[in-house]
Amino acid sequence: MTESPQKASTGIFRALRHRNFRLFASGQMISLVGTWMQTVAQSWLVYRLTGSAMQLGMVGFASQIPIFLVVPLGGLVADRFDRRSILFKTQTASMLLAGLLAALTLTEQIQVWHLYVLAILLGVANAFDIPTRQAFTVQMVGREDLPNAISLNSSMVNGARMVGPALAGVLVGWVGEGWCFLGNSLSYLAVLAGLAAMRLPPWRPTSHPGNAAQNLREGFTFVLKCRPIRDLLWMLGLVSLMASPHVVLMPIFAEEILGGGAHALGLMLGMSGAGAVVGALILASRRALAGSSTWIAVSGATLGLGTIAFALSRSLELSCLLMLPIGFSMMTQMALSNTLVQAMVPDRLRGRVMAFHSMMFMGMAPLGALLSGALAPILGAPGTVVLGGVLLLAGAAVFTWRLPGFRVEARRVTREAQIGDST
Repeated sequence: MTESPQKASTGIFRALRHRNFRLFASGQMISLVGTWMQTVAQSWLVYRLTGSAMQLGMVGFASQIPIFLVVPLGGLVADRFDRRSILFKTQTASMLLAGLLAALTLTEQIQVWHLYVLAILLGVANAFDIPTRQAFTVQMVGREDLPNAISLNSSMVNGARMVGPALAGVLVGWVGEGWCFLGNSLSYLAVLAGLAAMRLPPWRPTSHPGNAAQNLREGFTFVLKCRPIRDLLWMLGLVSLMASPHVVLMPIFAEEILGGGAHALGLMLGMSGAGAVVGALILASRRALAGSSTWIAVSGATLGLGTIAFALSRSLELSCLLMLPIGFSMMTQMALSNTLVQAMVPDRLRGRVMAFHSMMFMGMAPLGALLSGALAPILGAPGTVVLGGVLLLAGAAVFTWRLPGFRVEARRVTREAQIGDST
């Protein structure tokens, strides 16, 4: 249940009229800056310790493969238990893991195997956190403002991507990676404070007949039989898989190809975040879902072309400019997929369906990280990124070809979900 403001808002920030979402958003904004600081600092630390593209890919794989394997259980937990309580636990776990990484790095005890272990543990925490957080959004704002809340959340993620990497680039060169990890650990306090201050009705468990395996199968069957959700998820999975190489191999581009070091890494990721923020704010200004599937197809093609051009660039200035459309396209693809899936899923299945969404969004990324780490020594970093871009173009073409049938089914499923939730 959410608050019911007296007057409906039509502005770009309309989801912020809900007090609980304002608390959530303010805490998330601070925490996300810390998360991006840690992401950039950790990739730089791995590369500094090993000098290996394969190790960059393997650490990325270790941090995200638990999401692919464990997230269905996380979705089931999100449907069965108090979502705010789950988020409090997952955010606390993430805070402690970042603190341990900071302590090991600042005391110069850090070793590569530490990074693997902590990455796996963080991945497990995220496997419960991500579907819960996505399912919790509708609890804070309701269905009417859900698309706007998703777009605003995307703008926060990518606004943090502008600030966090740039800040990490400065701090890594100035005081080292450990202070970035410590800053991330402390940033979780803002999220925990926001969760504690929320006003929510007492949680009441929802009845889910059958055992856990049957409940998981119910969510999987819904996704499998729902053509528009299935199409959105395979396209999202392709984007996550094929866009991973340019992210994972970014330290190599920054250092060896463009000659800019940690500062260039932070600058390029910051420009990607700037493009994504622009996209998120444009989406937040939209009231209707009409045309969203076309945006998804176009953004997939734009992302493919952008990554190919980035791989071929040998100029830091041009590479930074190319990160703007890349960030815009990735954000548009992922935010609109999230919005459309959430519009089509009934509330009783929301956690489990969003878990499968997370498998495609976050779970395919480690496979992309592993693939890019394996292919880079053979094809080179530019060749690996070009291959990803070509496959993205092919995926966008297939999704476009399927659009007419997609639109008809999506309208039907959305109506059924809304009727089911109102009865």
